[in-house]
Amino acid sequence: MGTKERRARQLQEREQLLLNKARELIVRDGLLNLQMARLAEESEHAMGTLYQHFACKEDLLLALTTESVVHQAELFRRAADWQASTRDRMFAITVADTIFVNRYPEHFRIAQYAQCEVVWNAASSKRREAHYEASQPLCDSVLGIVNEAIACGDLDPRGLNPEQISTGCWTMAMGFHNLVHADGTLDHYNIHQPYLLLCRHMQHLLNGLAWQPLVDPADGAALDNLISRIRTEVFHELCPNPC
Repeated sequence: MGTKERRARQLQEREQLLLNKARELIVRDGLLNLQMARLAEESEHAMGTLYQHFACKEDLLLALTTESVVHQAELFRRAADWQASTRDRMFAITVADTIFVNRYPEHFRIAQYAQCEVVWNAASSKRREAHYEASQPLCDSVLGIVNEAIACGDLDPRGLNPEQISTGCWTMAMGFHNLVHADGTLDHYNIHQPYLLLCRHMQHLLNGLAWQPLVDPADGAALDNLISRIRTEVFHELCPNPC
């Protein structure tokens, strides 16, 4: 291995250590208390070293979000590759999302902050492009299912393009994530299993799109059985507990 390659590997390893330490600080002290100076102190690096990796705190937050998205994309890929109907595979994307948030509970809290207008615009173009690149497989998995559903007749787009159809599912899921992470909000409205409720709402949405075969979202047993089947056949080693 040449000097250039060795240095690149060392930089990558150090950046990973910094990201890991930043996550620890967020869990311990809270997201809004994350400071570059504190990260430098606790990771035993000089501030100048941190700035070799992250031009600003906004870059750090976006890098944390991007790192998690890579894992989310792998779960989406598995859902998309499942040997099932297009509708069940689209629903499996929602189940994948619930598994992802259980495995990476801080992701959506960080992402919500990192992708707000002020933070996003302050991040470097390099970090924004890296985030777009990491997120593209998520889009590819979902759009692949939608396009296949249209091609085989499971779904009549009725004037919507695949991106517009996918956006409806995406925004519903993001809305749930945001509410879940607003501590106490859903408890106030007596909602104690939000992701099970998300699964039920997703079936209503797919019915509204006339995505075949239609199902009865009020059939709790059928919904539980489908979730269990997805978790067993697609994500068996990741989720021993119910949705």
